[in-house]
Amino acid sequence: MEPVAEVKQHHRMSTLTIARRVLFLTIGALLMSVGLEIFLVPNHIIDGGITGISIMLAHFTGVPLGAFLFVLNIPFLIVGYKQIGKTFTLSTLYGVTVMSIGTYYLHPVDPLTPNLFLAAIFGGLILGAGVGIVIRFGGSLDGTEIAAILLVKRLAFSVGEVVMFFNFFILTSAGFVFGWDSAMYSLIAYFIAYKMIDITIEGFDESKSVWIISEEWQEIGQAIMSRLGRGVTYLHGEGGFTGGSKRVIFVVINRLEEAKLKSIVEEFDPASFLAVGNIHDVKGGRFKKRNIH
Repeated sequence: MEPVAEVKQHHRMSTLTIARRVLFLTIGALLMSVGLEIFLVPNHIIDGGITGISIMLAHFTGVPLGAFLFVLNIPFLIVGYKQIGKTFTLSTLYGVTVMSIGTYYLHPVDPLTPNLFLAAIFGGLILGAGVGIVIRFGGSLDGTEIAAILLVKRLAFSVGEVVMFFNFFILTSAGFVFGWDSAMYSLIAYFIAYKMIDITIEGFDESKSVWIISEEWQEIGQAIMSRLGRGVTYLHGEGGFTGGSKRVIFVVINRLEEAKLKSIVEEFDPASFLAVGNIHDVKGGRFKKRNIH
């Protein structure tokens, strides 16, 4: 009887996980719809990727934007299904579908502002937040990223470089379609959306990993735990040149604690080795900050 109970519990948790993913994919896709139809599209400001191409095609043909968003993304999902995975593909298909339906129903709604600068800023913020949420929960809203992932296997470029090339071409094309003022505002919106995607994925409370090598490892570790309230891990290392035994302190902090940690290390050992890196996500362990008494 116990194995049955375990299976039921696991099934229940999986269902909750799927429901949570669907909820946030829906929110993200709808936010992108709002950014497009309430701010960018009515003011002839475009985004990069398939979205930008769809906006220009909708302008020329009069066909609803949502139709192009859906149809143009489907081939990339079909091609990338085997290489990228079933879960990602289904999440992306769902997100693109919700986004397409959202733009269709929001198209008759009047824009909130005719000011191009305000439209670029707020449209970029909302669109970036929507895309970031979808990416954070395992999907995508633009087939350009899928195409880039497939192309880098055959080209000597990174995914970011391929996407940047696509978007440069698309944003330049906007200058010929809507005028160069619109193209420049599109660049502003694209940059704001790009930064907002990073913030949404990584969070405002950005985490950092810190590696410290010092002869005063014990004192430094105790000071970090008592003054910052962060747990530390002591690792055993070996010097590459000397072959001597080393103790390495590993700790995860947020960006606001970086200066304080550096001052602690400087206080105990100014000659210590210290490396700080950004972390996109932290789960488990004892990362949650303890109260400092």
